[in-house]
Amino acid sequence: MSNLRATNAFRTRGFRGTLAAMAAILFAGNAGAQANPSNGRPGPDLSVCQRLQVEEGNKVAFHVYAEGVQIYRWNGTSWIFIAPEAVLFADIGQNGAVGFHYAGPTWESKSGSKVVGVVLDRCTSDPEAIPWFLLRGVSSEGPGVLHGVTFIQRVNTVGGLAPSDPGDSVGETARVPYTAEYFFYRKQ
Repeated sequence: MSNLRATNAFRTRGFRGTLAAMAAILFAGNAGAQANPSNGRPGPDLSVCQRLQVEEGNKVAFHVYAEGVQIYRWNGTSWIFIAPEAVLFADIGQNGAVGFHYAGPTWESKSGSKVVGVVLDRCTSDPEAIPWFLLRGVSSEGPGVLHGVTFIQRVNTVGGLAPSDPGDSVGETARVPYTAEYFFYRKQ
């Protein structure tokens, strides 16, 4: 099945929730959920993408699972990436929404903190999924789990690639489902 067919429903109806709906889900249904920094796990297995290692002296501070969409716009000749929209969960079973991810790229937590990153390197682990990234935290604000983040890794991606078929009209958007894991680091 091509990416285009897989995303037709997302083009016409849009993803089931906009960023506002994601925020409502995040802040309404999980008031008691607590994030477990790093979820008791070390950093990810980067066996296929060793160049995405963070600098020595940084340690995993927070680890989340994301489910959302990568948004693309058809410019008449190709699909251009616009932004991600995803809810961040404490575990792979999508229990305990702990934040959300949106343009910037920005990650915002329920704890009141957020971090903006810039891509340093990328690695294609699976040709049918968006690349893995190593990002540097360039700004953070608010107290909480994302305050002072130095590096972010996006790994274990599924889906999210731009549609392989052309769009029907200039300006058309495609919201392609994806999942990923994000690891956030701080200096020790």
